[in-house]
Amino acid sequence: MISRTAIFAALLSTSLLGATASAQTQPAAPAAAAATESAHDRLFRLFKQSDEDNLRRNPISGLFRGDLRYADQFGDYITDEYYAKEKAATVAELAELHKIDRSQLNPTDQIAYDVFEYSNQQGLEGYEPRYFDVSVVRPINHFSGFHTFYPTFASGKGAAPFKTLVDYENNLKRHAGYAQLIDRSIGRFRQGMASGVFETKLTIRNVIDQLNEQLKQTPEESQFYAPVKNFPDAVGAADRARLTAATRAAITDQIYPAMTRLRDFLQNEYLPLARDQVGLSSMKGGAALYDKMVRDTTTLPLTAAEVHQIGLKEVARITGEMEKVKTEVGFKGTLPEFFEHLRTDPKFKMPTREALTQGYYDIGKKVEAKLPQYFSTIPKAKLEIRPYDPVIEKFQAGGSYEQGTPDGSRPGVFYFNAYDLPSRTTPGMTTLFLHEGQPGHHFQISLAQENDALPPFMRFGGNTAYVEGWALYAETLGYDMGFYKDPYQRMGTLDDEMLRAMRLVVDTGIHSKGWTRDQAIAYMLANSSMGKTDAQNEVERYIAIPSQALAYKIGAMTIQRLRAKAQRELGSKFDMRDFHAQVLMTGALPMAILERKIDAWIAAKKKA
Repeated sequence: MISRTAIFAALLSTSLLGATASAQTQPAAPAAAAATESAHDRLFRLFKQSDEDNLRRNPISGLFRGDLRYADQFGDYITDEYYAKEKAATVAELAELHKIDRSQLNPTDQIAYDVFEYSNQQGLEGYEPRYFDVSVVRPINHFSGFHTFYPTFASGKGAAPFKTLVDYENNLKRHAGYAQLIDRSIGRFRQGMASGVFETKLTIRNVIDQLNEQLKQTPEESQFYAPVKNFPDAVGAADRARLTAATRAAITDQIYPAMTRLRDFLQNEYLPLARDQVGLSSMKGGAALYDKMVRDTTTLPLTAAEVHQIGLKEVARITGEMEKVKTEVGFKGTLPEFFEHLRTDPKFKMPTREALTQGYYDIGKKVEAKLPQYFSTIPKAKLEIRPYDPVIEKFQAGGSYEQGTPDGSRPGVFYFNAYDLPSRTTPGMTTLFLHEGQPGHHFQISLAQENDALPPFMRFGGNTAYVEGWALYAETLGYDMGFYKDPYQRMGTLDDEMLRAMRLVVDTGIHSKGWTRDQAIAYMLANSSMGKTDAQNEVERYIAIPSQALAYKIGAMTIQRLRAKAQRELGSKFDMRDFHAQVLMTGALPMAILERKIDAWIAAKKKA
């Protein structure tokens, strides 16, 4: 499970650079004005300039926010010029930030200062050659690539709007940019071939399969064609005919030829040279890269070995809780046999895609009724529930979230996977909705971006430990809400918690201990009731985007620890709604900064 917006953020540059909140070099304020400008005003002037410049360089980002000023542009992603501008902007931004006296800021502004500094320093480190050179030459895999993101984005069901004639014209302009990016990706892969840095055979085979699935569709069947099947009234008949012809031409003359070139290059030239071993430690420069990725992803000074041990301890603890459920329901076999029972018994299956969809609708209504008891602020943006498009569902996770717009005009979307329906079981449905929908990603992302008192980088930025840590923490609220009194539903959430604990073991096992794909899959099947298809998809995801999966459990454990600390120290003064507001209402904070904020809140509540 992962936010689809987070996937897009990873596409804007390398996996190491996506966290950078960057700005162009800006003119200094006149001396007289600077002398009278408060520290707060200087800070927020920097934030505003940063955001404006960042949107110009990353035009697709604006569409997720409903900002259409640069909607006619695709962006020069993954070019040398793009990275040079991003790096120069980050350096300039840090220099401007450090001219501001942090001690003159109020506590909330100090949090903003610290997050801004952290994000830029982290991003700047990613440009060091030992990290950058081995990342930039691997621009696409089956989980992180524009080829999986862009079709849905441009389908009329994604972030790109199709309400006016101009929206359709802009879409055609972006198509040309997308085709160019596909060709640039081939160039980056060739650069890696020359330097001896390769993606894995596994991930590249998956990319080839994805491209084949898209290319076997006729232009009229493709997601790119969908917007011209559903014109708004504002587009007249003559323009409809013209745009339909132009869209088909863009698919047949630009997009499909570029995708074919990429597919053929990967199949014929790159795949034979790609590496057989799936872990980063087997790649040239990969061990050092993974060490950095662990630190960046968790936002904590952890090593792969430490994370591995945390995972083993959590797996043991959760196993004990699962044994209790097995005993409660009267199952007489072993825990692995209980897992197999949960995987295979028809009573834990949905018979049709429609039934699965209705099941999520029903869960959504029950959760929505409980939310006011636990949250003082409810997002303006509504939440829609949809299955993945069948064209892409095979390679997707069990669920994901795509953000709405800050003004609530476009809803957030919880996507669930209906591929290989017999492998999908019902006990995990509630916890999946709590994670991807409400109060998980939908609350965390919507409440931040709807809070216009925050600077843009805090409204729209983030880090995986917080984003996914909150979503996993949100799953545990099912206990508070009473959804896990049923032992099978409780088993479902334990199984999902086990998944996140196993990720600590498996991700570090693959990328720092030399585990194979099959070894990782076997570990996951032995310690949970996951179906084989889900286990395979999960492991191949960890291979594709190393360290990302570590963030869930590390982030959630931090939030759970902070809540327990607040309850212990505040006693009767502890208020759940207030605690959640403290966690949520300043955007996605690195874990150390979040802890400082909660400690300050506890101290203030004690004095009150």
